[in-house]
Amino acid sequence: MELQHLYKVKRSQTALEAVSIIECQEDIVVPLAIGEPGELINALGSHEGLNGNRLFQMLSFRPVLDVPPEKLKIVSMFLNKDERRAFYDKEIDLLPNHFSDVPEILKEITNEIVIMATVSPMSEEGYFSLGTNCDYVSSLIPFAKKVILEVNEFMPYTFGENQIHITQVDQLFESNQPLNETSDITLKEEDVIIGQKVASLIKDGDVLQIGFGAIPSAIMNFLKSHRDLTIFTEMLPDKIVDLYEAGAISNLKNPLKPGSMTATFAVGTKKLYDFIDKNNYVHLFPVNKTNDSCLIAEIDQLVTINATIEIDFLGQCNSESIGGRLYSSTGGQSDFGIGARMANNGKGIICLHSTAKGGTISKIVPTLAKGSAISTSKNDIDYVVTEYGVAKLRGKTVRERLKHLFRLRIQHLEESSVNKPMQWGYKKTE
Repeated sequence: MELQHLYKVKRSQTALEAVSIIECQEDIVVPLAIGEPGELINALGSHEGLNGNRLFQMLSFRPVLDVPPEKLKIVSMFLNKDERRAFYDKEIDLLPNHFSDVPEILKEITNEIVIMATVSPMSEEGYFSLGTNCDYVSSLIPFAKKVILEVNEFMPYTFGENQIHITQVDQLFESNQPLNETSDITLKEEDVIIGQKVASLIKDGDVLQIGFGAIPSAIMNFLKSHRDLTIFTEMLPDKIVDLYEAGAISNLKNPLKPGSMTATFAVGTKKLYDFIDKNNYVHLFPVNKTNDSCLIAEIDQLVTINATIEIDFLGQCNSESIGGRLYSSTGGQSDFGIGARMANNGKGIICLHSTAKGGTISKIVPTLAKGSAISTSKNDIDYVVTEYGVAKLRGKTVRERLKHLFRLRIQHLEESSVNKPMQWGYKKTE
């Protein structure tokens, strides 16, 4: 009864009423992707008490909030499609990071943190769950000056270190908006070929870090006959459900929660959200645990699978810029790449199509474009997989790497039409 009373006392009638407790100069932090509290964020635009505030967000699924920067400066930690334009128009800024470092970075640079997050309805014990999320927000809650929640009946209740008790909450607002869902992925022929090649590198009993996208989806299609796989990843996608139902996953080797798959966030469709709801075989942990390179390095038979935009002949991977212009951010690619390099029997796999724009641009280039970001170092690169084959670069000299990668380049050179001249890499865009 006392818990329900606390709930009623802290419940606001409107989103604006809930965010009105935010004072000037306070820094606002929201979860990434599905965990963003949409109505609370919208209400910030009408909050007249903001001045010198900052909003930190990552992999946002929303348009950029139209607020004067002197009132609310928006800082992205992973650019979305709208934020790319806003960044180059100097409307927002970008904070470089390793995903695993985000909690410590924010503790270091923020003042009087206000957490705003979407959560599941409250349990009988008075706990809300961050649902699809744990990410960096869960690590910051103990340090937060204020916690404002957007309670959504569609948010699944998940287990792990992503619980918030009603006594930790300052304001809450109920908004039952359907969760964002990913669209259907259409696989290209190259995706299927790459998926099959990567799946052949994965053995029964391996521990997998894998995410969302066409190539990961294709890979998981070929893993259904595998057995005793463990999912230790940063992001849970829809295809994980198919693998689990096929009996491919046992999660016996999970260092954070043996017997359960672990991640720091989930993005997919209702199929995934229903699967993780009150599912004790799924636990979410803070990103400074799931992406801790030191912990990752202790995992035997770890296989990390990531995508890149282009790779040069040294083995340097640019996964976050095109033509020298920033496109996204590093995410957890480097965290897992470093961990896989140090892990016993570890494999770090980078996947990419060999070309772009209908075969007119090579994604295997002599040098990266001026201004390109290097997401995976030449010293951390291991396997590179395209539709033309697998190149094992770890332990190879510069000339040996050149030989392996140039073979892929020659193959798609040979298959290019004489009427379709090949361009080696993305042009610098102004």
